Amino acid sequence: MRAGRIEEADAIARRVRNIMTWKSSSMRNVDTRKCSKDAWAKLRQVIRGDRNSADSPVDGITAQSLNDHYAAISTDQQYQAPAIKSATAELTNWISEMEVFQMLDRLKASATGLDRIPAWFLRLGAPVFAAPIAQLLNQSIIAGVVPSQWKTAIITPVPKVKQPAHPADFRPISITLVLSRTL
Repeated sequence: MRAGRIEEADAIARRVRNIMTWKSSSMRNVDTRKCSKDAWAKLRQVIRGDRNSADSPVDGITAQSLNDHYAAISTDQQYQAPAIKSATAELTNWISEMEVFQMLDRLKASATGLDRIPAWFLRLGAPVFAAPIAQLLNQSIIAGVVPSQWKTAIITPVPKVKQPAHPADFRPISITLVLSRTL
């Protein structure tokens, strides 16, 4: 333990203890200050119990049935692709490197997309990444095309009710790339 950081470690230990006791009533009987072996065993029990209940598959609902359900409710039969606008080639307001730097520097923590590039990494590397990202954004705007990778999302089904029985009982949460959201 580094000098002067004992208070921080104690504060973290108190927070973990409070979370553990809040999460499970069985943890309330364990004195974490005297026997850490029992505390960790109980914590593993709580974690395994939560994981088993949360990740247990729902009978009759598969990834394919969820995919079919989401595809059925998100399809617009009368969709027509818009015509490419020629006015986009006459871009006068370029996105500057400084604007991209400021945008990256102000990124808040959020979920990562398929590229697994976290917002903190882009924020940390903003001085290095600003120029190439500005060029990429400008090329995208001039061409009038968003890269197809930026349109791809991870869809996570989150239950709307405690005991989901149908695909409609799940809410689809789409997570796109951090750069896609910033564009």
